[in-house]
Amino acid sequence: MSKFTIKQIVGTAIGVALFFLLARFLSVPVFANTYLTLQYAVLGFFAVIFGPICGLLIGLVGHALADLSWGWGIWWSWVIASAAVGLLSGFVIKTGKIEDGKFANSDIVRFIAGSFIAHAVAWGVVAPLLDILIYGEPPNKVFTQGLIAGAGNFVLTAIVGTLLLIGYAKTRVSAGSLEAEEEADSDE
Repeated sequence: MSKFTIKQIVGTAIGVALFFLLARFLSVPVFANTYLTLQYAVLGFFAVIFGPICGLLIGLVGHALADLSWGWGIWWSWVIASAAVGLLSGFVIKTGKIEDGKFANSDIVRFIAGSFIAHAVAWGVVAPLLDILIYGEPPNKVFTQGLIAGAGNFVLTAIVGTLLLIGYAKTRVSAGSLEAEEEADSDE
């Protein structure tokens, strides 16, 4: 069993803070208590960098804090759906590749496809079914909310999350290029 590293703890804390801030202050209402925001692009980015458990915690805690700050209490069905997005997003790409500065076209396709699946599961299944089971919400309303939220959040994640990952990969130095640089320095 692997340990939760200091880097993952710090990454989770920063991810929760960013998720909360984006959800609370940069959200755009689109349908009955349904908002679009960049929080899911950031969630996907952090889940890829720090792993599925961090993604789950960022989605869970960040969404719960955002709900509390709005004053309507915690809407658990959507909090759990956010946690599911984070968890599933963390399984899309092995973090070691991106830490070595590798984020190829195939990784971009995998991230976008994985994001589609994560959002489809979370907003097309988890949130609506839990809304019905926990809160007795009408199916037509919650599946419409889920479709709107899932589609919008997927598009934002696919575009912004991909750009964040490309940018991050460019800041990483691959092990091979580091060795070549060290050899060049020793030849001088």
